[in-house]
Amino acid sequence: MKLLISVDMEGISGIVHSSETNPERYDYQCGRELMTADANAVIAGVLDAEPTAEVLVADAHGTFRNLLPEQLDRRSRLVRGKPRALNMLAGLDEETDAALFVGYHVRAGEGPGVLAHTMNGEILDVRVAGRSLGEIGLNAAMAGHLGVPVVLLSGDDAACAELTDLVPETVTVAVKEALGMAAAVTLHPEEARDRLCRAAADAVARRAEIPPLALTGPLDVEVDLASPHTIDLATLVPGVSRAGGARTVTFTSPDYATAYRLILLLAQLATIKPA
Repeated sequence: MKLLISVDMEGISGIVHSSETNPERYDYQCGRELMTADANAVIAGVLDAEPTAEVLVADAHGTFRNLLPEQLDRRSRLVRGKPRALNMLAGLDEETDAALFVGYHVRAGEGPGVLAHTMNGEILDVRVAGRSLGEIGLNAAMAGHLGVPVVLLSGDDAACAELTDLVPETVTVAVKEALGMAAAVTLHPEEARDRLCRAAADAVARRAEIPPLALTGPLDVEVDLASPHTIDLATLVPGVSRAGGARTVTFTSPDYATAYRLILLLAQLATIKPA
């Protein structure tokens, strides 16, 4: 069996503030340790259920260099660094039996949700076939395009609800109850890890009952961007045009994988500042 564990940071147990997720802030080292411990709990759970499984862990936050390699469970392999194919899902392919999302957060504009956003502060919303999707939905649909179910998600209660709305069968673990953008009622990290370990084992054992999230093409995609400069750059991409309000660009994709890659490109363009 081959399993991919994609680990973001905002939804990790105990984390509530950007100072814990930003490499330039004083609490970042604490955040890294909490993130690595949550990942290890999930690795332990999936290997309790499937001791011979191949476990690939994708560092999926910011620089993609947050998990502490020397502290990560040695029974797994780590994908770190960027740029890379499939971004937060690096290592995923058609041979993967299941994906698990750890430490994920709710999409931009939803909440209350701890550190809610979609990719970066420049992406205000992404709508695929009329449905608003954040990182949870976008990544789950990319996994689904390859026939891979997302069997587990951990994060705050809003993040869990976001995936449950898309795939009700998925196992979720709410490690904190969001009170706002930078406030939550959190489980003790050790209690959260106990729950993550048990839930991961259960999710892997139930993988056949959890369907992949499949979005079939052609697909109309709308992306709301915060910066006029980003919109100007986006419309240089063949097939992308302005639509509706001043903040919106749109394109039509023949399939979901193509749409996913173009959305990632737009997010990257959003990081380019005017000269």
